[in-house]
Amino acid sequence: MSTQRAPQRQHDRIICNQPGVGRLVLRRFDPQRDSWEFLTQLLHRAFARLASLGLHCACVDQAAAATRQRALAGDCFVAVCNGRIVGTMTLEGRDGDSPCEHYRQRGVASLHQFGVDPAWQGRGIGRALLGFASQWAAARGFTQVALDTPLPAAQLVAFYRAQGFCLVDVVRFAGRGYDSAILSKTSSIGHAFAQLPPAHASARVTDRRR
Repeated sequence: MSTQRAPQRQHDRIICNQPGVGRLVLRRFDPQRDSWEFLTQLLHRAFARLASLGLHCACVDQAAAATRQRALAGDCFVAVCNGRIVGTMTLEGRDGDSPCEHYRQRGVASLHQFGVDPAWQGRGIGRALLGFASQWAAARGFTQVALDTPLPAAQLVAFYRAQGFCLVDVVRFAGRGYDSAILSKTSSIGHAFAQLPPAHASARVTDRRR
């Protein structure tokens, strides 16, 4: 997949106090200190419930090499609590080669490999990550941030709707035995991590190649 990378201009390490969690750090995945294998296992755990429903998306059982390849197609972030990675997401710019028409539209950034460890779900970590995704997209000139999830997973679709996402399309991706809901929301500055004072964030510009 050929993906148009978004320029990296924003903070890559942000700290906040998340109710029910405590000190939560959002930072870029660092291959020199983090493990692709660990990140892959986290995604396997996060998507295990979908697998139990017969919804076998890539994150259910993909190899660490696939996790790495998909993460390097965009900006991969991890959520860290008590020194442990508890969530992750990869943000990408416009993907002109995607089979999903909405992802091909100018002004649309997309969110992939988004998951929170089941032991840490229900504490607002996913909502905080989605809030950061919205401000990440807005800061780079994207007017929308979009994602896809299995349409039969009604609970997930409802969760994303509750975060302000709207259903914009239904797509059957190659190799998947189910329809995927394409959900999108208007990006904006002023969500979750974006509200932190400057003293809590350190800016560092990096240049990674796919």
